[in-house]
Amino acid sequence: MRYASFSARHRYSGFLLLTVSVALRAAPPVRFTEHTIATGLRGGYQVVVADINHDGKPDVIALASGMPELVWYENPTWERHVIVGGMSRMINCAAWDIDGDGIPEIALASEFAQETKKSAGVVSIVHHDGDPRGPWKATEIDRLPTSHRLRWADVCGNGKKVLVNAPLLGPRAEAPDYRDHTPLVFYRPGEWKRELTGDENEGVVHGIYIVDWEGHGREDILTASFVGIDLYQSGKNGKWKRTEISKGDPTPWPKCGSSDVAVGRLSKGRYFAAIEPWHGNQVVMYTQAGKHWTRRVLDDSLVDGHTICTADLNGDGNDEIIAGFRGKGRSVFVYYADDAKGGGHWSKRVLDDGGIAAAACAVADLNGDGRTDVACIGSATANLKWYENLGAR
Repeated sequence: MRYASFSARHRYSGFLLLTVSVALRAAPPVRFTEHTIATGLRGGYQVVVADINHDGKPDVIALASGMPELVWYENPTWERHVIVGGMSRMINCAAWDIDGDGIPEIALASEFAQETKKSAGVVSIVHHDGDPRGPWKATEIDRLPTSHRLRWADVCGNGKKVLVNAPLLGPRAEAPDYRDHTPLVFYRPGEWKRELTGDENEGVVHGIYIVDWEGHGREDILTASFVGIDLYQSGKNGKWKRTEISKGDPTPWPKCGSSDVAVGRLSKGRYFAAIEPWHGNQVVMYTQAGKHWTRRVLDDSLVDGHTICTADLNGDGNDEIIAGFRGKGRSVFVYYADDAKGGGHWSKRVLDDGGIAAAACAVADLNGDGRTDVACIGSATANLKWYENLGAR
């Protein structure tokens, strides 16, 4: 595994080492060993971790846009099971147990195209038929062109989650500028009636992230779009409020804004990380200074950046940043903060060097050893891997 950061270049024993400074980390990076779960996943696009068969072990759902079947792999043997077949151009799914039987229902977006006129944007709820290892049943609940990101969120703080749907584009958006207001909607389980959260975002809305932003017991929605990173919050009266957090990349439209976002924590506070701009080359972190957020580019070497997440991999109380890209060089990187405030130096290690065109990654303890592992799915590489966390070096 290569080790890298951002300035001077050195080589030691075949390892490429780039150092930002001589500052030492409070806790060292961790070692990983990779395991291939599956290959042949044409158009691999999303990986979701959930306990599908209610056995206490986290399983892995693999969504591949070029295949007609949504599949899951059973932990720990990684036996393949088909959830539902006959689907076209699947783009996203989200798992949550609606009925309390211990097995999640799966929200699924399919018939996607990056052009509103060609995108039916079918949203379905997929439910097991008694045995999660057997075929499931899909029930269509809506059609909203370019439905692209699905997430469950407890926006009322009552333990009852709603389904959030973030289309990629507004109804009148056209390439290359994609200028239009882009809706953000949600559905209440059982009713499945589309409700508008807001349509203030503009251009491509590529990423959303669910977080209790203020610690008030209600989950909020962060969006990443051409106009940057914005926060949607539902008040006790059911009305939604949108707050701009950052404008993202300041390059002129349409190379502006943000693509994907994730919130992390440091022992001295929180931060959020982003891929910028859309399908961009930058890994960016934001730290708070009063009411404002300071933007800092950690890395600008990605090609078609497409996934970002955070997790405390080495147990030091600081969340690392995991970022993957699909273009030339196709890799997954892990970034470590050298200080508890995150305002100092960040170091970069290569988790996968060319072996996966990472379209999406997820973090979870997959083998029950108490350490957080990483799972990623590849688009051009059509593969699914998990990277076992072996602990600090």
